[in-house]
Amino acid sequence: MSPPVENAPIVIRKGCEDDIPIIRDIYAEHVLTGLASFEEAVPDVDEMERRMRDTLEKGLPYLVAAFDGDPEGTVRGFAYASRFRTRSAYRYTVEDSVYVEKESIGRGLGAILLGTLIERCTDLGYRQMIAVIGDSDNAASIGLHAHLGFIHVGTMEAVGFKFGRWVDAVRMQRALGEGSSTLPGKITR
Repeated sequence: MSPPVENAPIVIRKGCEDDIPIIRDIYAEHVLTGLASFEEAVPDVDEMERRMRDTLEKGLPYLVAAFDGDPEGTVRGFAYASRFRTRSAYRYTVEDSVYVEKESIGRGLGAILLGTLIERCTDLGYRQMIAVIGDSDNAASIGLHAHLGFIHVGTMEAVGFKFGRWVDAVRMQRALGEGSSTLPGKITR
């Protein structure tokens, strides 16, 4: 993959099947070297495609980011929303996931992806977004979420075991739209 274009504007668009191999490569880096994901084995391309299709079939956003002017239009990061829980009372709450390729970290992709995800989920009628952040030492992700209005609601200590050590999971939450100040309407798809 070529290096990102310097100072190029960021383009956010809906993810598609053609993006899956790059999405898988970005995710693989996080699975194999970091604690952002508690998966320990990298899912294959078919599994990543199934996950994207499942997200989109539920009417939830699945976004990719690229730098405008990148000659290959290379995907540099992705974000998606998933149901927080499957029981019906949770239907107005979603969970976010954001991953950026190593070479593009610190260039604003995560903030633009998450900000766009927040907007899309708000427009669909969701009222709360939950972040489950792997590793209480993950200052970058915790800071990103705090910057976009998430508040710390708890730390689940030692709930994961990866790379030979116990790992915490931080929970953060953000109201979407009117949050809990009014009764919800219908989720639009």
